[in-house]
Amino acid sequence: MKYRPFGRLGWLVSEIGYGMWGMGGWTGSDDEESMQALERSVALGCNFFDTAWAYGRGHSERLLGELVRRHPDKKLYTATKIPPKNFKWPSRREYTLDDCFPPDHIERYVHSSLENAGLDSFDLIQFHTWEDSWLQDDRLAASIAELKRQGLCRAVGISINRWEPWNGVAAVRSGLIDAVQVIYNIFDQNPEDELFPACQEAGVAVIARVPFDEGTLTGTLTKDSKWPEGDWRNTYFVPENLIPSVERADALKPIAAAAGLTMPEMALRFVISHPAVTTVIPGMRKVRHVEANMAASDAGPLPPELIVQLRPHRWDRQPTWWSQ
Repeated sequence: MKYRPFGRLGWLVSEIGYGMWGMGGWTGSDDEESMQALERSVALGCNFFDTAWAYGRGHSERLLGELVRRHPDKKLYTATKIPPKNFKWPSRREYTLDDCFPPDHIERYVHSSLENAGLDSFDLIQFHTWEDSWLQDDRLAASIAELKRQGLCRAVGISINRWEPWNGVAAVRSGLIDAVQVIYNIFDQNPEDELFPACQEAGVAVIARVPFDEGTLTGTLTKDSKWPEGDWRNTYFVPENLIPSVERADALKPIAAAAGLTMPEMALRFVISHPAVTTVIPGMRKVRHVEANMAASDAGPLPPELIVQLRPHRWDRQPTWWSQ
């Protein structure tokens, strides 16, 4: 495992981190299996773990707290997210700070997350939705300062809405935040345009999420893929999304095969090839997935000529009714 400095804070975090959504809110989750996967990641050098109150209403946070207590001799970086007060994802332009993150709501849910995890503080607290317009409300800066003053977290970040990397550039430049979490993968290359340069200039850490495009970039989905009732993926992979996503992933398979790579390996190594990325957080629930994903760090960035081949597969998408 290789490590990278966490922006201007300088924490050394594993470039392959751990996204914990799947073990908190997706069908088929099993706590014993999840903990085995988490333990294996620690053994392989992973030290950055990202969760949220919304992942099972604190269930994933409880698993993270248990993991931290199992390893008192290791520094495991803990990151969680405050849900918006209106519980609507993604945010919309008309939502105000009072709709999503008024000061009393921030305080209440940070304490709720700490109680779930059984921790005194988190390394990183993130806003689970974001609007740059909220920067105009002075209460936001005061709330961030208060979280740090109370020692409830060491850093504060934002999780940028799907396919809106522009809606976070002002936050980066404001100096208020320490990290941004953004979708970045072979399809979604647009954070490179404005967001990444702003982060590099400001010393803001980049947490890349959804490296597999919710599964299509693993190469395992088909146009007929379905999930159990109640699984979030049924509402995301509606036909107008699933079919073009699978077609675009299928077009990448010959490139991966010619390079001697699996689709997941190519996807992860593409993400860590960009110097602005601090860590990437694939979702993992099984030990075999942990082992395969952690190995991407050892293999390192993709060769420049392969990056050039992947550039034309950029897919600029706009938020729609199903892209929560």
